[in-house]
Amino acid sequence: MIGQRHRHLHIDGRWQPADSQEKLDLIDPATEQWVASAPDGNAADVATAAAAARRALPGWSEAPPEDRADLIAALADGFDERREEFARLVTAQNGAVISRSRRTNGTRPVALYRHHSEVARAFEPEMVDTAGREILRREPIGVVGIIIPWNAPQSLLAHKLAPALAAGCTVVVKPAQETPLDSLRIAELAATVGFPPGVINVVTGGRATGAAIVDEPDIDMVSFTGSTGAGRAIASRAGRLLKPVVAELGGKSAAVLLDDADLELFSERLIATCLPNTGQVCYSCTRVVAPRERFDEVLAVVTSTLAAAKVGDPLDPATTFGPLVSAAQRDRVQGYIESAHSEGAKVVLGGKRPTTTPAGYYVEPTVIIDVNHSMRVFREEIFGPVLVVVPHDGDADAVRIANDSSFGLGGAVFGVDVERSTEVARRMQTGRISINGEAHSVSAPSQGFKDSGIGGSIDLHSHLQVKSIARFPS
Repeated sequence: MIGQRHRHLHIDGRWQPADSQEKLDLIDPATEQWVASAPDGNAADVATAAAAARRALPGWSEAPPEDRADLIAALADGFDERREEFARLVTAQNGAVISRSRRTNGTRPVALYRHHSEVARAFEPEMVDTAGREILRREPIGVVGIIIPWNAPQSLLAHKLAPALAAGCTVVVKPAQETPLDSLRIAELAATVGFPPGVINVVTGGRATGAAIVDEPDIDMVSFTGSTGAGRAIASRAGRLLKPVVAELGGKSAAVLLDDADLELFSERLIATCLPNTGQVCYSCTRVVAPRERFDEVLAVVTSTLAAAKVGDPLDPATTFGPLVSAAQRDRVQGYIESAHSEGAKVVLGGKRPTTTPAGYYVEPTVIIDVNHSMRVFREEIFGPVLVVVPHDGDADAVRIANDSSFGLGGAVFGVDVERSTEVARRMQTGRISINGEAHSVSAPSQGFKDSGIGGSIDLHSHLQVKSIARFPS
């Protein structure tokens, strides 16, 4: 798909010419060279895809759950055979380092599809009370519009697509305008492994395409991951239509180090916890909250770890930090660093464009201290390789600082005493927390608190509606 000018969308199980004549030009963030182009779909394209999904809905929703499970498992197997292709395709579009892309756009989607194939296999649509008087019937909500961002597109697509399919919903997918090619390939793969036409449809495009997804009458629900600003706009638009929305939004998460934290372990897990994907992950713990009596020690670990990390070619497996996704994102991140200077904070590492990468949208890994909690770099999501390190005066103060945010998406606690660390985690106002960098399972719920989400967790149940049938027992 690289090097091609794509003029087709994947709708109703086949490639179809886009109604829109507008296109998206994709630029490699590492080289600033043209990669490919894809259609910038319009409302007519969305309506065509939604109509196909509506036609496919009765057959898919009424199919035995085990049949849906078999096809989701087949999608997992097909993806598994092509996961290196998907990883490289995503990296060419968004600049994610290949070592991470192989996990988030290769290994993890396979695990998510396989997990939800088993969820589908175990699904019981009806529950009857012991007296036989009341039936609770769970039915798919209908056609789901899925809107995903560019930073880990295949993990995030699988996170939404798999439970929707397991519930018996059909879908229209709108990938980010920066990463359309891999979603088109997923629709093609689904058709190859046997999904009925119309169950999975992909319309590429930008903001107007996303707005058309929300407005389309044949789409019953919107599942969105992206910025809080975009989430507010989608929720407002859907609210006027009384259309359900499940949204996972932005974050400004905190990594809390207790006074007994193992700093060697923290160093090993620092980048994965605080700056994964060059900081372009909504769960990134970009506020490091360190005990005041160990502040200098923590700061030394943070700066030495980041200074030793390789910045460069994202296709080099040794690279830790790649480019940002676009020139606009690079300039936005640098604007935040400049704001820290102007507000009186101190940049102790990085803050500039690396001299070793003459092309590409790169920013050095950056560490900022002397940060007042009212500063933009403390309060706002930067989405780049920028950490602030702030002191705390004990567990209660650390919790207060961590909770001093309008966001509540991720978080981490580092401490040798796991029970104490867990108690701190219980008091943090956020949806997903790691103790000492422990990874979450594919079955773990994902729900944002405060400005980080709406509509609950994205899972099987969020794609179902419940019907209650009262009757006299026979």
